Amino acid sequence: MRYLFALILAAFMSNALDAQVSFSIGLNVDRQPAWGPTGYDHVDYYYMPDIGVYYSVPEHMYYYNEGGHWIHRSSLPYRYRNYDLYHSYKVVVNDREPYRNDRMYREKYSSYKGRHDQEVIRDSHDSKYFVNKNHPQHKEWVKQQKQGNGKGRDRDDKRERK
Repeated sequence: MRYLFALILAAFMSNALDAQVSFSIGLNVDRQPAWGPTGYDHVDYYYMPDIGVYYSVPEHMYYYNEGGHWIHRSSLPYRYRNYDLYHSYKVVVNDREPYRNDRMYREKYSSYKGRHDQEVIRDSHDSKYFVNKNHPQHKEWVKQQKQGNGKGRDRDDKRERK
C-alpha cells in the first residue's frame, strides 16, 4: 500500500513539475523588452526590418551583420544610435537563429519597413503586461499582488471573527 501511495505521489509531483516547467518556458512576457510589441505571450526573436537586426529576447542580445559576419552584442552598434526602438516595427520570429535565414526574412518582411503603427508593451493598458518590470504600472501591480496574496485576507479574516 505504501508503495502504491509513493508511486501516485511521485507521478503527481512529476506532473506538477512538468506543468511549472512548461509554464515558465512557454510564456516570457516578463522578459520581453518594454519596446517589444504587444500581443505575444512568447517571443524568441524580434526582427527589425528598418535596420535588418534581430533581437534575442531570452539572451537580451542584438544580432547584426558586420562585414559578412553575424555579431551579437547587448546593445546596438553606434551607427544605429538614433534608431527609435519604441516607434519602429518589430516582427516576432519564433525560429532558432533566424539571422541564418536573413535573406528570407528580409524579403518576407520588407513591406514593414518604415511602419510606426505598432503598440509596444510600455504603452499597453492590458494588465497582463504589468508583470514586465519595465512597464510603468509594474510597481503598482507588484503591490496589488502582495496585497492579494494573504495580507489583505488576514484583515478580512480578523473582522469576520469579531
